Amino acid sequence: MIIDRVEVFAADLPLKRPFRIAIGQTTVAETIFVRIWADDGQYGMGEANLFTPIVGETQATALAAARDLARLVLGRDPLDLENRIAEMRRFMPFNPTTRSGFDMALYDLAGKAAGLPLYSLLGGARRTLETDNTVGIDTTEAMVDHAIEIVGRGFPAVKVKVGSTAEDDVERVTRIREAIGPAIPIRIDANQGWDRPSAIQALRAMEPLGVQYCEQPVAYWDVDSMRDICEKTSIPIMADESLFDEHDALKLVTMRACDFLNIKLAKSGGLHVALRINAIAEAGGFRCMVGCMTESRLGLTAGAHLVSARPNITFADLDGADMLREDPVIGGMVYESGGRISLPEEPGLGADIDPAYLGSLESYEVA
Repeated sequence: MIIDRVEVFAADLPLKRPFRIAIGQTTVAETIFVRIWADDGQYGMGEANLFTPIVGETQATALAAARDLARLVLGRDPLDLENRIAEMRRFMPFNPTTRSGFDMALYDLAGKAAGLPLYSLLGGARRTLETDNTVGIDTTEAMVDHAIEIVGRGFPAVKVKVGSTAEDDVERVTRIREAIGPAIPIRIDANQGWDRPSAIQALRAMEPLGVQYCEQPVAYWDVDSMRDICEKTSIPIMADESLFDEHDALKLVTMRACDFLNIKLAKSGGLHVALRINAIAEAGGFRCMVGCMTESRLGLTAGAHLVSARPNITFADLDGADMLREDPVIGGMVYESGGRISLPEEPGLGADIDPAYLGSLESYEVA
């Protein structure tokens, strides 16, 4: 089997509402879909979902980079995952999101070739998952209303975006806790929005509020501050933007700079590196979460397969597709009541993009 051709599609998926975090706001999920064809007629699908303030890539740069990656893999064995991923990383080390689309498509193709769903290909079992749902930064009243809506829909946890001033953030989380009651876990994510003193001030004030953990309280590069925050507050800290690959994971684990690690396929370059991150975390006694950007259910299905296959991944934040106004995905993971996610059992991802939708997109082919 060799790679016969590669197709790349640009998609703009509008969100139901503007989504604001500490480092940026978006109203449209900018994505590229990658379809890798083998010479036996099988293909794999992947998604690279761009959020520029975190990964530094735009849809335009991803489309340009994908053309070069397509040329790199053309004529090669798609089942030799080790070498395909290593070649892409050497060739394009600083474009993890673009690479993630190719990585995902290769794993989808490998699963189809083996006749196995991805969770089984990874050596795991199909299990029912639960995801939280996210409240973006807004007025306090709007955030409280959104949190009430999420709980009313049955989600088992509410994720709250913070990272403005310590005082405002404490007020928002306090009001949300009062509105949803004591039983529902609240997870917060500062997205690098605080400095060390603000983080310590805010987290200490939130300690009575039952916050399950806080993601990325300070800038991605300030690992020393993150470790200090860990030591000075009782709320567990989860590394997010500080974690792109297995080298970052090793540093975070060795320094004991956090309590949990957030793996995102768009950040890590895909499943291959995500598996390495989780292995390092597990060896160091750290549990993981698989998070998301604003992927469609195609990209989220890959993440859900990963969660299902690795028991060390105990948290899932896979609500991105719930934020989208349209759903072009056929098959794939399904949101059920109570925030539960069920996985498909078909070979590979078990997810595809509606051919009519793909046909409406800007695209190119490398053959």
